[in-house]
Formats: sequence, C-alpha cells, structure tokens
Amino acid sequence: MTAVAVVVPVHDEEELLAGCLESLAVAVAAAEGVGARVEVALVLDACTDRSSAIAAEFEVTTVAVTAARVGAARRAGVAEALRLLDPVDLADVWIANTDADSAVPVNWLTHQLALMRAGSDIVLGTVRPDFADLAPAHVAYWRATHHRGRPAGNTHGANLGVRGSVYRAAGGFTDVPEHEDVRLVETARALGAIVTASDAAEVTTSGRVEGRTPGGYAAFVRATAAQFA
Repeated sequence: MTAVAVVVPVHDEEELLAGCLESLAVAVAAAEGVGARVEVALVLDACTDRSSAIAAEFEVTTVAVTAARVGAARRAGVAEALRLLDPVDLADVWIANTDADSAVPVNWLTHQLALMRAGSDIVLGTVRPDFADLAPAHVAYWRATHHRGRPAGNTHGANLGVRGSVYRAAGGFTDVPEHEDVRLVETARALGAIVTASDAAEVTTSGRVEGRTPGGYAAFVRATAAQFA
C-alpha cells in the first residue's frame, strides 16, 4: 500500500484555512478510494488567531510550533506525518505539500500518486492565484501568459510532492523563513531525482500581495500587480 503524508504549514490563516481543509478532505477521500493510506499533518506555527480552533473541526493531526519559519514548520509536519505512518518503507511514501491559503483539486493526490508509480521522485505542480483577488487586467495577463499543458516547472510549496526516500536523502526541508521548497528540489536534483512538472492538478492559492513570508508567491503576485496599478 502506498502511504501519503500531507503537510500544511499554518501561520494565522483563520480566513482561508477552512477552505483549504475542505478541499483537502475531498482529495484525501479520492486517494483513499484508490487504496492509499493518508495522514494529514497541520503545523500551527506561532498562530495567534483562530486557526487552531478551525483545525479542530477537521480530521487532521495538528502540531504546534513557535518557529515562525515555514521551513521549520514543513519539517515538523513531515516528521509527524512519517511518525504516524511508521513502519513503512520511505520509498513507498509520498509527501504532498500545500499551504493553508490554498485549495487543492479533487485529483491532487491521485494525480501525484500516478506520477510516483510511473517513476517520478518529485512532482512540481502549478498554482494560480485566486482570480477574485486580482484586478481584471491582472487576470487577463495571467491567462495570456499561462497555457494549459505547458507547465513552467517552477517550485511551489503549495503544490509540491516528493518521494519519502528522496526527501530523506536530500536532508528534508531546511529551517529557513522562505525558499525551503526550492532548496529541497535543488538538492534532490543534484542527487539524481526524477522530477516531473505537471499542471494537471493545479492548486488555487491566495492572490494577496502581502504573504506570510518576506518573499514567496505573494511577492510574485505583488510585483505583477504593480504593472496594473
């Protein structure tokens, strides 16, 4: 049986967390329907809002940390999910990562698992900002520059999957405030990991311009939005 560790770092996401967890519940059910064993680890990182109370309404395992660094939060989440799945061969474990301000599609896990079984060690999934957060000109620009079936192959923590054995060999997520996802993928590539880019299970993430890290996707949205101000 393939085991799946789903990891979600959370830092004061009371407005968007319920939507994230609702979408995850559907994706998890689809994966379990094809025989996967799934554990979801939600990492409450220095939260001061209602995120903990919202998480308690869902069937997820929560871990509380005070790092205020997404790299440390993801690392703690992976460790907890793997603990829950133990004993299991890490080569048969898939670690699926997303963010608390994001909503995954129903095929998010089943698609990644299909790629895993076909030999992929890492899946770089695409993300798109919630169009409700963007100006019409920004939406039009996004549509004109992103074409279905031609994923750019960028690394997004909101839509990233990695084989457990590769994650371990690469040293896992590093304890940094941002770009922990990029560092992991770069290290895994250097070790010879098979990397697949796909937009077949695109994740919708917040289109906000001020995020929970200094850079990250919000910085990209902010820089693009400035063109239409």
